[in-house]
Amino acid sequence: MAKDPTSEPTPGKRTGSSPSGAGSTRGRAGKAGGKGGRTRPTANVVAPPRRPWGLIAAAVAVVLFAAAVITYAVVQVNEANANKVESPDEIQGLQTYDAYEEPQDHVDGAVDYAESPPVGGPHAAPPDWADCTGTVYDVDIRHENAVHSLEHGAVWITYNPDEISGADLDTLTGLVENQAGRMISPYIGLDSPISIQSWGHQLKVDSASDERIKQFADLMTLNSEFTPEPGASCENPTFAASPLVAEAAPAQ
Repeated sequence: MAKDPTSEPTPGKRTGSSPSGAGSTRGRAGKAGGKGGRTRPTANVVAPPRRPWGLIAAAVAVVLFAAAVITYAVVQVNEANANKVESPDEIQGLQTYDAYEEPQDHVDGAVDYAESPPVGGPHAAPPDWADCTGTVYDVDIRHENAVHSLEHGAVWITYNPDEISGADLDTLTGLVENQAGRMISPYIGLDSPISIQSWGHQLKVDSASDERIKQFADLMTLNSEFTPEPGASCENPTFAASPLVAEAAPAQ
């Protein structure tokens, strides 16, 4: 019986469906593989910057401290200048003696001064001025030596030891200690509790709390405008170590 030539495939040939089917499978697999292999780029997450709170707090503290210091300094300066004077005429009760505008004679003996305590006139010869480098005396120093110091520009604070309180003495001493051109001593027979003098000027008060004492001292200490011998020395360590004492109580 003869075979139908179309019923059996020819050996060595593939059916038409096989290649196309395999290609289709590979195509789907390739698509699937390609789709699954894609990766999205990772997004960069930027964290917000941290504020340096410690440094900020420290800076604020420094600024506040500096402001406090400046404020305090300004207040102190204002207080110091509140009662400052520029002329002897601004100090109520201050006495001025024009007779002592020029340097006076040097003498060896005692002098009968017109004012008590004296504010000028003949005085001890050099180098026997009283040390006036912030010197605190506990004796009534020889007046002729003290006047020589006034001629050099010193301010001399005197007090009646029978009338002044311990607290007032401490206050007066505080105005003299460590202050160049100043000295303090008791003065026997003084007609007021306290008297402060420079060359040709004098002020008498009842209490060390009187603001005029400091005004006088600040204005007149080593003030060349009112000093016959500006720039002259106030140092005399020999006198400071062993001060000469006034010969007698001053007559008033």
